[in-house]
Amino acid sequence: MSRYIAIEGPIGVGKSSLARKLGERFGVAPVMEQAGENPFLESFYNDPQAHAFQAQMFFLVSRYKQLARLGQTDLFNSTVIVDYIMERDLLFAQLNLDDDEFRLYLEVYNHLVKNIPAPDLTVFLQADTATLMRRVHRRSRKAEKRMTEEYVERVNRMFNEFFFRHCAGPLLIINTNNIDFVNNPQDFETLVEKLEGNIEGREYFNPPGSVF
Repeated sequence: MSRYIAIEGPIGVGKSSLARKLGERFGVAPVMEQAGENPFLESFYNDPQAHAFQAQMFFLVSRYKQLARLGQTDLFNSTVIVDYIMERDLLFAQLNLDDDEFRLYLEVYNHLVKNIPAPDLTVFLQADTATLMRRVHRRSRKAEKRMTEEYVERVNRMFNEFFFRHCAGPLLIINTNNIDFVNNPQDFETLVEKLEGNIEGREYFNPPGSVF
């Protein structure tokens, strides 16, 4: 299996849940984005225009600190699982910031990203927007109460467009509409078996799953 695996996807797709379960399986502590620690996130969902820059800069600094530390570890002799890629921050900045804010953000981002190691494998979890909304409502996070389906659709489209063009290293794209790897052990084992295989270039995986 790849030594450094990054799991990505839109809001509600289950990337953090998969990272935790993989960490348990392989006996490592996954690196998780600190969304719950962002003091501006709830304010952003209530008033995006007023609080987008603060929320985005918190995420940028937080993610940079986490991923820069990976460069100090022996990635050849240890398994590392991260529930995001650094480009996630850039995508949300493009989506949420106005032109002046984005220009300032980009100066900082371009300076920081030079120090970030690249994953050996990126896993992109896909789902349609209706599925994402069901999962968001099911987990019932306070900060996401006022998140609209329109916003989730924009985020979903953004990720699909990005990974359509993505060419930096091996990429596994998994359709998660019909699987429940959190509650169904067989669905999880199917994903683990795929991840333990030899993935080169871009691969698509559409497991039959257990959700109908």
